[in-house]
Amino acid sequence: MNTVGPAVDARRATIILVALAASTFLFVTVESLPSGLLTLMAPDLDRPTSQIGLLVTAYALVVLVSSVPLAHVTRSIPRRWVLSACAGVAAVATLWAALTPSYEQLMIARVVTALAQALFWVAVVPATAGLFPPGQRGKAMARLAIGNSLAPVLGVPAGTWLGELTSWRVTFVAVAVLSTIITVIVIALFPSVAPSAGGASEAPFPSGRRFGFLMVTTVLVVTGAFGVITFVTQYLQDVAGYTQSDIPALLLLQGGAGVVGAVVVGRFLDKRPVGAYLVGATVLVVALVGLWAVGESPVGAVACLALFGFAFSTVPPVLSHRVLLVAPRGTNMGQAISSSLFNLGIAAGSGLGALLVSMVGVRAVPLVSAGLVLLALAVALVEKRMCAPLDSVARRAVDEVVAEDLSA
Repeated sequence: MNTVGPAVDARRATIILVALAASTFLFVTVESLPSGLLTLMAPDLDRPTSQIGLLVTAYALVVLVSSVPLAHVTRSIPRRWVLSACAGVAAVATLWAALTPSYEQLMIARVVTALAQALFWVAVVPATAGLFPPGQRGKAMARLAIGNSLAPVLGVPAGTWLGELTSWRVTFVAVAVLSTIITVIVIALFPSVAPSAGGASEAPFPSGRRFGFLMVTTVLVVTGAFGVITFVTQYLQDVAGYTQSDIPALLLLQGGAGVVGAVVVGRFLDKRPVGAYLVGATVLVVALVGLWAVGESPVGAVACLALFGFAFSTVPPVLSHRVLLVAPRGTNMGQAISSSLFNLGIAAGSGLGALLVSMVGVRAVPLVSAGLVLLALAVALVEKRMCAPLDSVARRAVDEVVAEDLSA
């Protein structure tokens, strides 16, 4: 089995990693931009805000249903061309969205962008991991996830501010320009190798049983977290007593804590893949229970919000890294399934949160979310009990590769 990635020097690999992390930032930003630009887009397009909101809903549904088919269709295409095509198509479609005169064309442009994002998520994790030695891939996944952490709390507010200052169309143009730059970087620097030749194309410890446990865990923990993420603004105002003007700073604090969490988990992920998840999920439960218990205290709510941001930022890199370790049918298809279920968790979390808010109030959301994450923890512990210790085999494999490099 090929475990060593393409011959790319460390500096070049780092530049590519930064570019792809920026691309994840842009994709997550453009997915949610209509939420921040709602009141600007609605009158310009002569549509109610509810229909502008559907631009986000439709986007998520497209990513959910298209990830696996697109992974299958593109399975033999070099990742260099897949990733650059995704960034390029996103740039063109986002520019189209900025220039379109009609809501219908805007919806089509959003669907095209969502298709590019769906394929991007499939390809970016194994392709990026394959640029680094096995002992550094967990750290690379954590760095890649920083873009995800920053997009909701930096990208969307910045895009909203630019839209309010100029026009919502200018914001979309800016995203298109940045995506074009990333396209050029990927074409210029990414190695052109077949997917099967990449060092992370096949999992070193493939297991259908482990992968099944991982997918159940993914749905549960993401559903739990996104119940709070969707309604955190309302919670901070209705329960903690903050005002709308306080929200940007509070979300920035959450995002900053998320960046710290992604950096910290990267230090442990390669040698402690199971422990990193168990600790991160446990801290997430503590943060959610704390948010419910002391939510009426402004100081307590902010402390728990920061802890939540720190803990949840460990989840995407941990899940992506685990796919690289155990996916039974290759990491590209494994990542496609994981991405689909991650988006299912996002939709389920938002829907469950909305149901709770309408039936019992927003105060209950963190407690129910904590219960779901606790259930995900239980599933992970059952997996740990039923399967051979993954921590030890992964650590042994990394130590063997390091020993080989030292002896070479």
